[in-house]
Amino acid sequence: MNDKPLNIAGINYGSRLIVGTGKYKSMEAMEQALIASGADMVTVAIRRVNLNDRAVDAFWQHIPKGMAILPNTAGCYNTADALRVARLAREALDTPLIKLEVLGDPKTLLPDVFALLEATKILVNEGFKVLAYTNDDPITAKRLEEAGVAAVMPLAAPIGSGRGIQNPLNIMFIRDVVTSVPVIVDAGVGTASDAAAAMELGVDGVLMNTAIAEAQDPVRMAEAMKLGVAAGRQAFLAGRMPRRDYAAASSPTVGLVGSSLPVSGGL
Repeated sequence: MNDKPLNIAGINYGSRLIVGTGKYKSMEAMEQALIASGADMVTVAIRRVNLNDRAVDAFWQHIPKGMAILPNTAGCYNTADALRVARLAREALDTPLIKLEVLGDPKTLLPDVFALLEATKILVNEGFKVLAYTNDDPITAKRLEEAGVAAVMPLAAPIGSGRGIQNPLNIMFIRDVVTSVPVIVDAGVGTASDAAAAMELGVDGVLMNTAIAEAQDPVRMAEAMKLGVAAGRQAFLAGRMPRRDYAAASSPTVGLVGSSLPVSGGL
C-alpha cells in the first residue's frame, strides 16, 4: 500500500519507530535491541553520557552504524539548562536535531509547557530542528507548530509508566490541528499493542525507550514494537470499519431464495 515516508526536518526515514538508549542492563543488550527495532533514529540523553568517550567499548560504539542520533535534553527543569544542553549537543555531535524536554515536576516528569515554548522559540531562532516533548494538549501542540518545531511529540502517558494511550481523543485532536509537521507519540507506551493503537490514531510515529529496555526480553520486544508500529500504520491507512451498537451479520440475507430464516454471521 502506498504511503509517504516519515519526514523530519527534510529527511526521510524508513521506520516510524524511534528508540532510546536508557535503562538497558548492558551495552550489548542495547545494541541488539536497537538493531532488532529496525529504527532509523535513536535518542540519547546528553546529560547522561560522556560525549568525549570514543574508546573501543564506549557507549557510542554500540549505536548501530547508520542510525541518526537525536540528542535530548532529558533531566532539564528550566529553560536555561535546556538551552545549555542543546547547544552542547550541537557542538559535540554536529547535528541541528534536538529533542527538547523541559520538565516541570520530578515525580510525574510532565513537561513545563511555558518553559518549553520559551526554549523552543530561542532554539528555532538559532537554527535548531526542535522535536518538542509536550503534554497531550492540542492548544500547546499548535503553539509549538507555530513556533517552528520540526515535530510535535505529545506524551501517551507519563514517562516510563507503560500505561499506553490515556487520552486517545486528545491525540486525535492534536493530529487534526498540527498539519505541517509530524506528530510523534512520545512516552508511556508499554507494549506492542500500545504502539499499534497510537499509530491507528493517525500519528506519524512513536518514540519509546523503557518499554523495550525493561522488557524481560528486550530484543524480542524491540521486534514486537517494530511490527506493532507497522501494523498500526497499515490499519490507519486501510480505514477501520464503523463502530456499531448492535450486531450486523457478515453474511447478507437480502436476495436469498427459499429461506426466511436469518443467516448467522461470522466474526
